[in-house]
Amino acid sequence: MLVVMKFGGSSVADLDKIRNVAERCIRKWKEGNRVVVVLSAMGKTTDRLLAQAGEISKMPSRREMDMLLATGEQVSVSLMAMTMIQMGVTAISLNAWQVPMYTNSTYQNAKLKRIDCERIRKELDSNKIVVVTGFQGVNKYDDITTLGRGGSDTTAVALAAALHADLCEIYTDVDGVYTADPRIVPNARKMPEVTYEEMLEFASLGAKVLHNRCVEMARRYNVKLVVKSSMCEAEGTVVKEKTKMEKMLISGVAGDKNIAKITVAGMKDDPESTFRLLNLLSSKGVNIDVMIQSLEKDGTKTLTFTVAKPDMIMIEELLKNEGEILGNVNIKCKEDVAKVSVVGAGVSSNPGVAAKMFEALSNAGINTNMVTTSEIRITAVIKEAELELAMRAVHDRFAAEWE
Repeated sequence: MLVVMKFGGSSVADLDKIRNVAERCIRKWKEGNRVVVVLSAMGKTTDRLLAQAGEISKMPSRREMDMLLATGEQVSVSLMAMTMIQMGVTAISLNAWQVPMYTNSTYQNAKLKRIDCERIRKELDSNKIVVVTGFQGVNKYDDITTLGRGGSDTTAVALAAALHADLCEIYTDVDGVYTADPRIVPNARKMPEVTYEEMLEFASLGAKVLHNRCVEMARRYNVKLVVKSSMCEAEGTVVKEKTKMEKMLISGVAGDKNIAKITVAGMKDDPESTFRLLNLLSSKGVNIDVMIQSLEKDGTKTLTFTVAKPDMIMIEELLKNEGEILGNVNIKCKEDVAKVSVVGAGVSSNPGVAAKMFEALSNAGINTNMVTTSEIRITAVIKEAELELAMRAVHDRFAAEWE
């Protein structure tokens, strides 16, 4: 059996933890499996590198940021391979250009286009454990690119798909997917299984268990995906197309502080104004989530939307510099916001879900200023300081559904 095992930064934060992961991978290998290991950077390495770059510039070159951030994974894979070799096992570390993993040229948020598996298969055929850098790729200019925060998950699933692996295991500091973040909601429950669709919503809404693009890729290529803990042997959560569980009103609650709200006021009330703004953002690779458009008394339009917090300064500068395209608009940015969401297949078929969610928020004294819905989720934008209270209140309101 061919298994891809991915370990996050907290799982390889120091040499003791690297040895623990090495032992786990070696056990899998000794059971007769062929093993590919994908690693993130050690601990808070990426945060430290980001902070150092931030001391130099508020908007450093995106290409140079990728060159900088990719060093973290190279350290972790080389130390892991050394550890395995010291334990008497044949192992080899490979980075993005050695595999190679080809991406487009959107620095800091690149998309994988193709993986050449010949080198990996050659090393596997030599009975080696292959340890690969997550989070990164190489573009047509031979530049290093990165896949965005959490991109190592996507690397693992992409390798599993390209290698036709039998299983892709994602190891984290929690032992599966919970109905909410157990560090925030103490009575959160682990789910034995969850659908790709629900997991994709959880990931896109701030649940940090899996990268949203990895879930999308797993669904597209039908990769068998399991989320497990690197710290214990507990059964994890299986992510699959369909689950055996009877559908509850919701599957869980997600929260996200990593957002900013941008308001563009004074837009012309014509058919093209919204298109011009969204097309401009799209051309820069900006993803918009919650969006509200309103017509003002003076006959102008106002568009309010949320984006990832790290993109806020770049977007603000972009919009201010494009007066010819947007006209005389007023731009306001706000960082002290967050999203709280409920996710589940029962959202669309049970009209009482929204009422219960907003009842819980109301009882907790939490006001909402933006709301969006889909077939399987409801999201409200609230004050950042109130997010953890909101998650506990909403989770408690639906907890009886899981009993």
